[in-house]
This record gives sequence, structure tokens and C-alpha cells, in this order.
Amino acid sequence: MAEAPARRLRLLFVCLGNICRSPTAEGVMAEMVKRAGLEDTIEVDSAGTGAWHVGEPADERAAASARAHGVILGGRARQVTREDFEAFDLLLAMDAANERELLRLAPGAERRAKVRLLREFDPTSARSHERDVPDHERDVPDPYYGGASGFDDVFDLVSAACDGLLEQIRAGAVR
Repeated sequence: MAEAPARRLRLLFVCLGNICRSPTAEGVMAEMVKRAGLEDTIEVDSAGTGAWHVGEPADERAAASARAHGVILGGRARQVTREDFEAFDLLLAMDAANERELLRLAPGAERRAKVRLLREFDPTSARSHERDVPDHERDVPDPYYGGASGFDDVFDLVSAACDGLLEQIRAGAVR
């Protein structure tokens, strides 16, 4: 087994309303961290750039998709705060629009450096870190206005990216 990070690493997954994509990513990553025995060294949370759903649980379609994969989505939606840029080591945006909003909110260059797209860590999306790739190929698409299959697609995308992220954390490439 690879070495765990030397200090506690705090990850914040961010989407628009914090009821679909980011709680799914939080739940998936929390389960992976638990299975790896790294709960003492990696902490996960999620938030939204918007305030529309603050206090609400995860969308039932997202929760159902996660449950079907053995992952429970807990918590309540909250909005990103300026303090999150201090408290978290990485703020992982689900799409380019939320990445831009996080970069706009970040107080200074050091905090902006903490903002990344989640799919940058997806080994099946090797070009997702390149800026010339269209947003739709770098994004975890928002399933909110679609059917249940969109939530299953989101689960698969965030699972692949979280797996890649955990691998990079364990290898010491992410701190």
C-alpha cells in the first residue's frame, strides 16, 4: 500500500447548487478514503457556488444513484465561503463555470492555485487538464434537468476522477 499524506488533506468538491454533483463526489471520495483506511488523513466536504439549495439534502435522484453503488450521500447543501479557501487544500470544481466562479472568489493567487477541475484527475480523461479542450470534455455535466441516467453518468465520472485523485494523493503528487 502506498504512503498516506503526512498531514491532514482537506478536499472541497464544488458544483452549482451542492445537491447533485458535489455531494456525489464527496460521498464517493469519502467511501474511497474509508476503504483505504485514510479517514484520519483525508477529509472531504462539498459546497455550491450558488445559494438556491442551502440547507437541502442531496437531490433524491443523486442519492438513489449513489445508493445503488453502495454510497450514502449525507449532509446538507451549503454555499462556498471565503473561509473555504483557507480551510481546504483543494477546491475541486465540477465544471469550468464553477471553476471560473471559484477563481473569481479566491482571495489572491495562492488561494486561486487551490482551485482545480475534478476531471483533471480522471485517468480516462487524460487531456482534461489542457486548456484547449472544450469545456464539455472537461466537465462533470449537471444532471439536474435530465433523467436518472444523467445521475448514473455523473456517478461514473466522479468515481473515475476520485479514484485518480486518491491515487495521486497516495503517491504524494497532491498535497
